[in-house]
Amino acid sequence: MSTANIIKLADLPKAQPFVLSDVERHEIEHELTHYPDSRAASIGALKIVQQHRGWVPDEAIPLIAEMIGMSAAELDGVATFYSLIYRRPVGRHVIKVCDSISCFLTGYDAVRQGLEQKLGIQYGQTTADGRFTLLPICCLGACDRGATLMIDDDLHGNVTPQGLDRILEAYK
Repeated sequence: MSTANIIKLADLPKAQPFVLSDVERHEIEHELTHYPDSRAASIGALKIVQQHRGWVPDEAIPLIAEMIGMSAAELDGVATFYSLIYRRPVGRHVIKVCDSISCFLTGYDAVRQGLEQKLGIQYGQTTADGRFTLLPICCLGACDRGATLMIDDDLHGNVTPQGLDRILEAYK
């Protein structure tokens, strides 16, 4: 047997350990100053990492937890419970479709189906070009303007399937 084609484990590139950036650390430390109990900063700390990276990688959880005085398991519980913390990469624009009873009664299902058809994805998926991720959300607090959806931080009310193209065009 020839050893010319054998790759040794020691020759493979080494994975770099995950580190929080200096900016992320500084912002989390600042967030901690707002709370008498550092664990209360958990969602804020997760949002800081997400703001810088677009999502919160699993490797970030123990580092954030250590900074705010929680166990990694406790912080993972917060991160997985809170639906606006993304635990995997998302598209450049995240579409959150309100599925509350108010929006359900004012056309939610038709809007959801229209988005799925236009984007070629279902809830939890991202378009092949990385432009959009589609997610449900239990309430956007705009019950008087249903059906509603939010793209990034922009709220869109009285949405109809016919108006979806105009809304989506604004997000390149």
